[in-house]
Amino acid sequence: MKKMGFTVMAAAAGVFMILPFLWMVSASLKRPIDVFAFPIQWIPDEMMWSNYKEVWMNPYYTFYLYYLNSLKVTILSVLGTLLVSSMAAYAFAKLHFWGKNAIFLCYLATLMIPPHVTLVPRFILFHWLDIYNTHWALILPGMFNILGIFLLRQFFMGIPSEISEAAKIDGAGHARVWSIIILPLAKPALVSLMILSFIWNWNDYINPLIFITSKDLYTIPVGLQAFMGMESVQYNLIMAGAACAILPLLILFLILQKYFISGIASSAIKG
Repeated sequence: MKKMGFTVMAAAAGVFMILPFLWMVSASLKRPIDVFAFPIQWIPDEMMWSNYKEVWMNPYYTFYLYYLNSLKVTILSVLGTLLVSSMAAYAFAKLHFWGKNAIFLCYLATLMIPPHVTLVPRFILFHWLDIYNTHWALILPGMFNILGIFLLRQFFMGIPSEISEAAKIDGAGHARVWSIIILPLAKPALVSLMILSFIWNWNDYINPLIFITSKDLYTIPVGLQAFMGMESVQYNLIMAGAACAILPLLILFLILQKYFISGIASSAIKG
């Protein structure tokens, strides 16, 4: 009976959390005047599928280009994150060098620095590097993920050292041990980091807002502002764009959720 009660409570909480998404989809199929009508009409009398066509085919605000920009920035950032984080995590978990733990603690301490504090230094740095108003201003910082290194380090520490030691006896170097032995065993943790990194970079708003000025380089979070005019806000079009933007996240999570759950659980208890 107690288990059934927890199940009902969890189901109720799940329905409550999904309501905003259902409202988003419902609003994306309504006329502007009906979006905030009360009581809420979850299924509109007239489905305005033309809202999606207007979002994608708008001649003034190229939503499809914002979509491609977001895919480009997110995919390159995720690939860089997996590469950099896995190499750094391998060094912290499997290599022995002076001051390793102190360096790692100092590295973790940077998590306490609010990201907004670094906006001005990054703005100046990107101007010096001549990457301001380019996608590299979003991709390069996105490759370095402190939480990702911590996540993978915890998982790598749970992999028996005897496996890598046996490979070294056979003549394998650190690069081969990392790529051939450690990474295949760490698939759940890598998938977890990939999903988290994809979500962070896909939904990033403040960095494109500050470091991108050309409209053709906008990503989706900034591009959706195009539907907020001086006199009115087209919430139905914004919701249609948001509904399209959330699809890659849902597809990625549904396909890889098994690895994501096991990777988070394993990283939490290992080390």
